[in-house]
Amino acid sequence: MDAQLRQNVVGGLTKYGIVLVLLIMVMGISIAEPRFLSQTNIFNVLTQSSMFGILALGMTFVITSKGIDLSVGSVLAFTGVVCASLSQVGTATNLYFDNLYDLPVIVPIVVTIAIGFLLGSISGALIAFTGIPAFIATLGMMTIARGMTLMYTDGMPISQFTPAIRFFGDRIGGVIPVPVLVWAVMIVISWILLSHTSFGKYIYAIGGNVKAAEISGVNVKKNQIFIYGFSGLCAGVAAIVFAGRVGSVNPGAGLGFELTAIAATTIGGTSHYGGIGTIWGAVVGALVIGVLRNGMTILEFDAYWQPIVEGLIIITAVAIDMRKNAKKK
Repeated sequence: MDAQLRQNVVGGLTKYGIVLVLLIMVMGISIAEPRFLSQTNIFNVLTQSSMFGILALGMTFVITSKGIDLSVGSVLAFTGVVCASLSQVGTATNLYFDNLYDLPVIVPIVVTIAIGFLLGSISGALIAFTGIPAFIATLGMMTIARGMTLMYTDGMPISQFTPAIRFFGDRIGGVIPVPVLVWAVMIVISWILLSHTSFGKYIYAIGGNVKAAEISGVNVKKNQIFIYGFSGLCAGVAAIVFAGRVGSVNPGAGLGFELTAIAATTIGGTSHYGGIGTIWGAVVGALVIGVLRNGMTILEFDAYWQPIVEGLIIITAVAIDMRKNAKKK
């Protein structure tokens, strides 16, 4: 009985340990600074977590399939400047398109998401049909997309958007952040795809054992294209939120976002060995980073410590994952 109880406790900690860590962090910070639990600050944490939280959803698909996507930050930047150039008002000081402004909001949204999906799919196709490692293929796409961003903007920011685009960074009734609502919609879509479709089953199969997946009849190449395409799509959605929230998109947008997305996904329990990952884990991982950053700011920690602490958390999460996989073997 004791052995069974111990096994249940260990299993529970393995499955829900990151939620416990998040709760401990929230309790600890709120005790040290009661302002942390104010409605305004809670919404701030959620809003700050939304952009890399959206990227983490796509990253969960990629890492669960035993891949990696280093390009999402740069894809966000390129799709962001495209979105910005199609979202300017006619009275903007520096119009990108002289005769193309005040477009219906659906135009920049569809174009932005489509370009994100296309760039991600190109990475997936390179991986699927050439055998180039995901690290190299997406590193190349990261560099290409950043270069395309610089060429597209000539190194200058694009700003002065229509109210419809600015809405994506606004608050409904001055209270509920729209970026959080967009994140929530993407969470539901990602959860359905990963947990309740054949596409999701194929992702787990490919990550678990790609050879076995092929033998079982899974079209690995096609699914890899869609996996990375979905990651690029998430970058496009995050770009729309970024444009609405910041009000201006410059060529340096999204710099380092790919690392934060990987961190959130890893902290949330998605295994770099492949075959293990959940959407809810990615959400909790993003919240852990959001709470950590906000907590360190509100407690007036030195800003230079933030990336150091995040790096230590990532290393710890990967080390725990390696121990779990070593025990399984």
